Amino acid sequence: MTDEQHPGSPAPTDQGAGLLGASHLREIAARLGIRPTKQWGQNFVVDANTVRRIVRTAEVGEADTVVEVGPGLGSLTLAILEKAGHVVAVEVDPVLAGELPATVEAMAPGSGQRLDVVHADALRVHELPGPPPTALVANLPYNVSVPVVLSFLERFPTLQRVLVMVQLEVAERLAASPGSKVYGVPSVKAAWYGEVTLAGTVPRSIFWPVPNVDSGLVRLVRRDPPTTAAGSPRTARPALSMSPSWRARSAPRSMTRRTNLRAGRPPEPPIGWISQVTEKRASSSAASRSAISPESTSASMTSRP
Repeated sequence: MTDEQHPGSPAPTDQGAGLLGASHLREIAARLGIRPTKQWGQNFVVDANTVRRIVRTAEVGEADTVVEVGPGLGSLTLAILEKAGHVVAVEVDPVLAGELPATVEAMAPGSGQRLDVVHADALRVHELPGPPPTALVANLPYNVSVPVVLSFLERFPTLQRVLVMVQLEVAERLAASPGSKVYGVPSVKAAWYGEVTLAGTVPRSIFWPVPNVDSGLVRLVRRDPPTTAAGSPRTARPALSMSPSWRARSAPRSMTRRTNLRAGRPPEPPIGWISQVTEKRASSSAASRSAISPESTSASMTSRP
């Protein structure tokens, strides 16, 4: 499909040949009647340098089949197609999923032959078209970023590399080392699949609309799973629960507190509260035993008239 066939298609931006700029993204959104929604975590990248930085950091090459979750209006998709042999884009928004092939063909004619678009909720995807994916590269919606990463690593063992842009707080938790204040369940599960590092930070100003937080780039390189006393590598895999309670535990603590307050629930207790309570109880019990020790009892009895 050419620009003549699709009058509303954007022209290449001066930020980079074949990439979308802020004005083009707004033009497409206005034509489609799209307003970014918090429900689907829609914050579109408007900076060409950032999307090329993501692809470069992901070390995408012609031999790669890249799966992208949440392509949105196509900013990152176009940058991936510059380097990858094949791209599978998974998009939950039906309007955006339908428009993406036209945008790609208008901005990078001929590249559409190397693109498959899957209209689906990424958390429900168990199969993908085309060659087995070798890399996951995405600007993930903040509200589902951890479940998406872990579920795709679980379901698609051919994935060798992951490079995702997520909320900075989530990125720090995923890449945290044991002993860190933010080390937790997401850190453990991500590290089970591979080596996880914080590959950089991204300012909020490169998004439209501008979110309230900065973002971070998380890089994961898959390695052979550890074999433990629990059994083979497959049986040793950490259980992956997609229940609402698991998502709440995996969410940033600030997000969890806000959710609890809106629902009328008390704020989530701080990390380590059980051990803190246990220590306080232990010290209180020791103090009580000391107060009624035989020595003190004997002394009080002998002091009576």
